[in-house]
Amino acid sequence: MSTPFPFTAVVGQDDLRLALLLNAVSPAVGGVLVRGEKGTAKSTAVRALSVLLPEVDVVAGCRFSCDPCAPDPGCPDGPHETGSGTTRPARMVELPVGASEDRLVGALDIERALAEGVKAFEPGLLADAHRGILYVDEVNLLHDHLVDLLLDAAAMGASYVEREGVSVRHAARFLLVGTMNPEEGELRPQLLDRFGLTVEVAASREPDQRVEVVRRRLAYDDDPAGFAARWAEEEAAVRQRIVAARELLPSVLLGDGALRQIAATCAAFEVDGMRADIVMARTATALAAWAGRTEVLAEDVRQAALLALPHRRRRNPFDAPGLDEDKLDETLEEFSGDADGGGGHDPDPDPDDGGPGPGGGGGEPAPDEGPQGGDTGARPEAGEDGEPQASGGGEQSAVRASEPFRTKVLSVPGIGQGAAGRRSRARTEHGRTTGARRPRGALTKLHLAATVQAAAPHQRARGRAGRGLVVRRDDLRQATREGREGNLVLFVVDASGSMAARQRMSAVKGAVVSLLLDAYQRRDKVGLVTFRGASADVALPPTSSVDAAAARLESLPTGGRTPLAAGLLKAHDVLRVERLRDPARRALVVVVTDGRATGGPEPVVLAGRAARLFAAEGIASVVVDCESGPVRLGLAGQLAGELGGTAVTLDELRADSIAGLVKDVQRRAA
Repeated sequence: MSTPFPFTAVVGQDDLRLALLLNAVSPAVGGVLVRGEKGTAKSTAVRALSVLLPEVDVVAGCRFSCDPCAPDPGCPDGPHETGSGTTRPARMVELPVGASEDRLVGALDIERALAEGVKAFEPGLLADAHRGILYVDEVNLLHDHLVDLLLDAAAMGASYVEREGVSVRHAARFLLVGTMNPEEGELRPQLLDRFGLTVEVAASREPDQRVEVVRRRLAYDDDPAGFAARWAEEEAAVRQRIVAARELLPSVLLGDGALRQIAATCAAFEVDGMRADIVMARTATALAAWAGRTEVLAEDVRQAALLALPHRRRRNPFDAPGLDEDKLDETLEEFSGDADGGGGHDPDPDPDDGGPGPGGGGGEPAPDEGPQGGDTGARPEAGEDGEPQASGGGEQSAVRASEPFRTKVLSVPGIGQGAAGRRSRARTEHGRTTGARRPRGALTKLHLAATVQAAAPHQRARGRAGRGLVVRRDDLRQATREGREGNLVLFVVDASGSMAARQRMSAVKGAVVSLLLDAYQRRDKVGLVTFRGASADVALPPTSSVDAAAARLESLPTGGRTPLAAGLLKAHDVLRVERLRDPARRALVVVVTDGRATGGPEPVVLAGRAARLFAAEGIASVVVDCESGPVRLGLAGQLAGELGGTAVTLDELRADSIAGLVKDVQRRAA
């Protein structure tokens, strides 16, 4: 076994180390989510913590690490008698991003359960992590149903495995640590709330500290054992401090004054539910125990708020987690006199606090600013020079997106087999049962009726004598299920001069932001291609980070000609590369344009040829028609026909629009 990097040798990252230690003192805090860029010692610190945890006493031979002094009465390996056991180090179990549900929670041998009536259970990673650490690197890339199972087990302290009426339960209490790089996508706010604490980590910008990081890392790589030995005394001191804090924890008093400060802070920051209050109370108590005190002070409440509240302030995927420390200090100061049951004062609220901001949005849109020069043909020169703010086709500064709205559902036709999500129909491990098949590999989802039907004709030949059904391996049938998958939503956005009117581009950006929010909720990957002037650019390669796409869109300038063909060909190249990386994920191309094509020889012909490449390969597409004004040429509709997709206007894109029914993206019949 390799020697881990010493926890006490980690340079800086004070919040990270404190959050991990508080969970080691009180696992009831609820775990830690570590957010930060790559190369910031996230994994190193987590692995180093496992060495500091006190050893655990376990029942000899128990696969579920039962405590010999208080064995779990429902342990699948039980019952155990109370008595002496063996001692082993606390485990750190890593959950791979690609793990299956059976690998996480364990698996039942369905064949033996049906034929012999026994619960043959193979424990999963949750059982291995009991009374230790469960570490999930890149937790934001873990499938949602696995995250739900993981967090449910962490909250209940037990894992339940159910297969066709056969169930197994075992204890699963562990310190949950997840790490993630926000650039690769965010967790849903509902899942963020389930982590007790969160910390943001970043590489230091201080040269001296960076030098020390490199020096220690090189020394560790040269001689891991020798380096660890030099830090052994500090490691032992921290280990003893953890033990002492655990022993002191039950004696720590959380007074009414501290509780009122906690409640007031959570109310002031408008966090949802009561989980934040409970986590703050547990964290403040652990902080007092870690400091060797038996009373929670205001400084403990403040530190608990900084660790427990930032991620609970996040309302949508484009909000950055954070906390206004000035507001926090004001709230704590306001309720600092409540320790003795006071708090009768009722200070006047700040008359400026929470007032409406300066008018932004909400007003009526400006009327059309006049006819667009050149709007006389199918996608020729059309308005780059005619828009009042396009000034000769030059580049215009970026405009802000209008208020986002709930969009109609756009889905890929047919049934896919991609990653679990919420957009298009797919064959998945979860969902409604649609049929049965012979299992390929281990059986995971039994189709009971089909299994009985397959076994029934052979009962006499197999010598059935009793009440039990004689089931063989060949009789077992795997349930086929239909659920939803996430897709690759590739936005192809026209940023040319014909889109440059400020009201129009603001509405276009608002529509794309709305679609990005929808993609976030449906667990899609997103990409962004823009075209203007003489070329097209990949503004954002396909990623799970929809907030990165929104940021690129926000700063997008407009102006110049409309190289529609270049935009479509660039999108086609992006899809070709992405198919090699992730062939199971189907694509949905969303072209946001008014349909015009200008610049270069035969721009309309080239755009048509590029569009027909998508139709020939059966790539699902939708054109968001941005054409405005009383005279509409219908160019976006023609483009949709050549793509083999459909067109919707900005108004029709709204879920609450009365312009039409919810539209699925559909291929036009050849």
